[in-house]
Amino acid sequence: MSIRKFRIAVNRRQWLTTSQFVDLIGATNLIPGPNSTEMAIHIGYVYAGWLGLIVAGVSFILPAVLITVGLAWGYVKFGTMPQIAFLLYGIEPAVLGVIVDALWRLGKKAIQTGQLLTIAIAVILLVWFAHVNEIIALLAGGIGGAIWLQSSPRNKPDESANLFLAAITTGITLKASATAIGLVKTIPSLWQLGYSFLKIGGTLFGGGYVLLSLVQSEFVDGYGWLTQQQLLDAISIGQFTPGPILATATFIGYVIAGIPGSIVATIAIFLPSFIFVAITNPLIPHLRKSKWLAAFLDAVNASAFGLTIVVTIQLAVATLGIPPQLDWLAVSIAIGSAILCIRFQVNSAWLIFGGAIIGQIAHSLS
Repeated sequence: MSIRKFRIAVNRRQWLTTSQFVDLIGATNLIPGPNSTEMAIHIGYVYAGWLGLIVAGVSFILPAVLITVGLAWGYVKFGTMPQIAFLLYGIEPAVLGVIVDALWRLGKKAIQTGQLLTIAIAVILLVWFAHVNEIIALLAGGIGGAIWLQSSPRNKPDESANLFLAAITTGITLKASATAIGLVKTIPSLWQLGYSFLKIGGTLFGGGYVLLSLVQSEFVDGYGWLTQQQLLDAISIGQFTPGPILATATFIGYVIAGIPGSIVATIAIFLPSFIFVAITNPLIPHLRKSKWLAAFLDAVNASAFGLTIVVTIQLAVATLGIPPQLDWLAVSIAIGSAILCIRFQVNSAWLIFGGAIIGQIAHSLS
């Protein structure tokens, strides 16, 4: 996606210089939200100010959102039909393979030192065993990890590790507030729905697939607005659409509250990106020189990797089952998809199409 933007914005249109483009990539990595969307918003802002920011962002998001609304309508209307159910049966393990590929790529980027691995493990422990809310765990890992990474060159290893552990355990002290989130099990108002997606959009570090972990925590385990199956279906259908993966929020909003829900969810999930770009664009020369921001980015990416591991395991259990009741056909589809993605870089759309065919064949033979 960045290569395509580079060719259009730098080579063809000459809206930016190469150095400006590289700086924008660095800036999108330092703020929450989908990098591809924020790059489009940055380019629009550089080219035409506030109007360019709005036009570029909306134009980049709108096609995926409209397609997603159409798919959501079909899912709600026809999703319970046996033929569709078996298509999804084959698609879901294929999507799991795609997520494993994303996890692999994120891990290669995020886990480059023992300290970063420690941060990822700490976040996994916070979420899995202490049941700390994922947003709190992500921020605790980012802030605590940044303190540790910045402190370790000047302190003894044990002392710097103690600094990190002291910071990361602040997430546990906030566990009660995170648990309180999960007490409501009613149909949400549009304000509740919007606020939930606004929180997610404002803390979404580490790539679009971290969205899955945050939605799992907020919508499935917390409020109970979605079932685990609906989340799996949302992920699967989200893979069909071009554009940012955050358009999955549009689908979820539609499933929960129809057209009004899809509009509110879309605005709420993307609004922080517009705000962060408007704030940070003038500060880019200073941002890229900050060692603390660089340390925070490293720590928060490691934390995001930990969150993605947790949600991948949860989705794997929901999709494949657990021993001795494993669904071996689904396991085979997931493993095959992961290998094709990681080793041969096969486009995820082809994997999803293949999974749908396998699901239909399995239905025909049953």
